[in-house]
Amino acid sequence: MTRVLVVEDDPQLVRALVINLQARGYGVDAAPDGATALRLAAARQPDAVLLDLGLPDMDGVDVIKGLRGWTRVPVLVLSARQASDEKVAALDAGADDYITKPFSMDELLARLRAAVRRTEDTPLVPETALVRTGEFSIDLRAKKVVRGGRDVRLTPTEWHLLEILVTNPGRLITQKHLLQEVWGVSQSNKTNYLRVYMAQLRRKLETDPSHPRYLITEPGMGYRFEG
Repeated sequence: MTRVLVVEDDPQLVRALVINLQARGYGVDAAPDGATALRLAAARQPDAVLLDLGLPDMDGVDVIKGLRGWTRVPVLVLSARQASDEKVAALDAGADDYITKPFSMDELLARLRAAVRRTEDTPLVPETALVRTGEFSIDLRAKKVVRGGRDVRLTPTEWHLLEILVTNPGRLITQKHLLQEVWGVSQSNKTNYLRVYMAQLRRKLETDPSHPRYLITEPGMGYRFEG
């Protein structure tokens, strides 16, 4: 049974989440504050955490940091906070996804399934990994992309960006992380670099670059690869 830890101080939302999760076969523990959440996470070893940022005793970002000190359990943030810098702070602290309240239960459950599935999947091994989509394939070992039977020429920078995204399928990668990985820490404010290179990747890989199917933008936060 997949265990989910719900960290939320709104009793009505907790009740709705518990009912919906249990109806779909999940085991559920609930914590009304951050201290209880960290204690339950250590005791129960959940497979995923649904976390509200606005807790009565501490900020949810501090809960994420506390968890990340010892576990890679997927953390999905549920929050009414709209500001993109707060979302980015949660993602940079180690959250795997961010869902803004109010949300549909179907969307939440789909994101939860994806997060749990990512941790169960064997990680991509660059020596053997071949990533296939409906339109192109990526050979991580040979550093080669083929679309429509033809090699796609990528610059080293384009390849580095694509490699980070495809080896974390479905996961939101923050702008800050991508900039640090590809251009170094000193360039972490140069989001225009990312926009330019992501536009080039889409032109080379997507059928309709203005409506991408695989290289998805999360406005103000980052990018994800949907295989």
